[in-house]
Amino acid sequence: MPSKRYKKALELVDARKAYPLKAAVDVLVKFPKAKFNETVDLAFRLGVDPKQSDQMVRGTVPLPHGSGKVVKVLVFAKPGPAADAAKTAGAEYVGFDDMIKKCVEGWTDFDVAVATPEAMVEVRKLGKVLGPRGLMPNPKTGTVTDDTAKAVKEVKAGRVEFKVDKAGNIHVPVGKAAFKAVEIEENARAVIEAVSKARPNTVKGLFIQSCTLSATMSPPVRVDVKEFQAA
Repeated sequence: MPSKRYKKALELVDARKAYPLKAAVDVLVKFPKAKFNETVDLAFRLGVDPKQSDQMVRGTVPLPHGSGKVVKVLVFAKPGPAADAAKTAGAEYVGFDDMIKKCVEGWTDFDVAVATPEAMVEVRKLGKVLGPRGLMPNPKTGTVTDDTAKAVKEVKAGRVEFKVDKAGNIHVPVGKAAFKAVEIEENARAVIEAVSKARPNTVKGLFIQSCTLSATMSPPVRVDVKEFQAA
């Protein structure tokens, strides 16, 4: 059974309506709050076939106001300048053989993994451990690089990744319920624009079929994304 708070939130939103982004945020921030600082997410339903390699949608986007989350970063790098730079930039875990061994044993107590190109030769072997959890470093998302300091700083500043799943959906965090409405709106706008620009050339028809904004414990608010895409 839905809680009283959830029922009250349902009274504030028209489930049949797609709201302009600013209006959708205004509805969301009026919802009764939970007892913890909920994460605010955007959920997309895309008109793609994820089974086709040329219709894979993924990328990264910096959130103007950060994600509100403390991001723990692991950097795979052999001892040297890249490892030292990662530590100075604030990475929680930096190492090579020792960190690979921990991951092989099933340890994944981090949010983002970065690796130098040199380290990737061995890190690739962790595919079965890191891949299913979305933690594998990837050049396309800026997490395979010799500039480890830049990668760590960007991730900690609020750069988020997005990737379409097997069902053609994308979920991206855009902040916390405690954020100001304008901060949620600007973060959400940045994500919608980034997803729109990631449209594969092979996609025909409507790319973003639906988009909803919600907090962890709230009902979804449909977002009208016509201004962000062409049919």
